[in-house]
Amino acid sequence: MSDVAAVKSLVTKYNSLRQEVAKVIIGQDDVVNQILISIFSGGHALLIGVPGLAKTLMVNTISQALGLDFKRIQFTPDLMPSDILGSEILDENRQFKFIKGPIFANIILADEINRTPPKTQAALLEAMQERAVTVSGHHYKLDLPYFVLATQNPIEQEGTYPLPEAQLDRFMFAINLDYPTFQEEVDVVKATTSDHKPKVNALFTAKEITDFQQLIRRIPVADNVIEYAVTMVGKTRPHSDAASDLVKQYVDWGAGPRASQNLILAAKTHAAVNGKFSPDIENVQAVATSILRHRMIKNYKAEAEGITIEQIIKSLF
Repeated sequence: MSDVAAVKSLVTKYNSLRQEVAKVIIGQDDVVNQILISIFSGGHALLIGVPGLAKTLMVNTISQALGLDFKRIQFTPDLMPSDILGSEILDENRQFKFIKGPIFANIILADEINRTPPKTQAALLEAMQERAVTVSGHHYKLDLPYFVLATQNPIEQEGTYPLPEAQLDRFMFAINLDYPTFQEEVDVVKATTSDHKPKVNALFTAKEITDFQQLIRRIPVADNVIEYAVTMVGKTRPHSDAASDLVKQYVDWGAGPRASQNLILAAKTHAAVNGKFSPDIENVQAVATSILRHRMIKNYKAEAEGITIEQIIKSLF
């Protein structure tokens, strides 16, 4: 199949995938879109939202529709790295045998990742970056495709361990979930209080998803679009000459080079799923907020004056 035909096929399958997810998840179209873009780009996503917004159900439904193996890890303060990675035990023949932990799946839902200490949060790092884990000196490759979708509750800060900036940077997207509209909430209540259980069909195989990821990496990008993305990221750094007044006033730290890479990768995916064969500046702008949101650190002045990170990002366009 030529790349042009493959992009057309991706558009068709992507639209079917969204319809399949919509059988269970009412509304939240933008959130589902961003999760799917991060999956087809080969990145990880952090979902930030208050309890009860169907974050877990959303990830579970998406993994079913993608035909992928799904595991959920509920993070707690006493969770140890071996609870995630697996551990070696003595079997009946007195030989050491490795029992794989829940990290060995295609989609990992790291539920309430900020509830566990840094030692356990760090157990995910190698898996996220290298798609492999090392336990007792042995190196184990993870099955591809591999994604970590982590959730975080923004209102409870007591007894939580906020993710360090270096670890936040490994998430391609930080996606904010808002409350549903009145009509969406009415539909949610109708759907979830009856005995009707919609069946979600698997539309993809793991091989198809990795093929589409390769296809997206082959999409050509014009130099001016890459330069636009790099310039935008450069503007987030308060000490650079390109920084806007808003950034110099209200931002302590800007985004690193990983933001530029992710902007282009996500723009390629955004273009492909919308039937375009090369991304333009509009595609970069469409994904910029979720890619830069967690990579910029506001100062106290911004907090005091009620300046949101979204306002600052919009000023970069």
